[in-house]
Amino acid sequence: MTALKPIKGRLLVAEPSILNDQSFNRSVVLLTEHNKSGTVGFIMNKPLKFKVRDLVPEIDCNFTVYNGGPVSQESLYFIHNIPNLIPESVQIAGGIYWGGDFDSVSELLVQKKITGEDIRFFLGYSGWEANQLKEELIEDSWTVMENSYPNILITNASLWKNKLMELGGEYQIWANAPKNPTLN
Repeated sequence: MTALKPIKGRLLVAEPSILNDQSFNRSVVLLTEHNKSGTVGFIMNKPLKFKVRDLVPEIDCNFTVYNGGPVSQESLYFIHNIPNLIPESVQIAGGIYWGGDFDSVSELLVQKKITGEDIRFFLGYSGWEANQLKEELIEDSWTVMENSYPNILITNASLWKNKLMELGGEYQIWANAPKNPTLN
């Protein structure tokens, strides 16, 4: 398999070798920025028990909030596919956008003009300093894959398993392994 380079819009799939990493064990990260200064992304498959209304009480919205990563977990972030409704959005790739005017998002949520297929919220993000991700790729902590999902916003917790199954071979064994092998 040809190794892909990390670029905006691609996915970082955690290798089974990082099972002891509490932040990234079984994670799939959507890359939202990658340049010489560093890399930013959001973990797509780690739902939290919070809903948007739990974090922003004035917005009565029951959309699930996801763990975006270990950096700045006191802040709420979002990605979406509706830049025409959310000013100041930054394009990632393939019709997916990051951020934008939160007042517009709040108003759209209150008016119920946004669905769960349009937006995903995160507490925190995943970040790497310059060359840090490059070193982790050399150490085989991650595999870079294309985002083959027509709408990544509606993927679920089985995303990691699905991506490993796509890789085939020995990855299929890991995809079906229990989360905690000692409980097997």
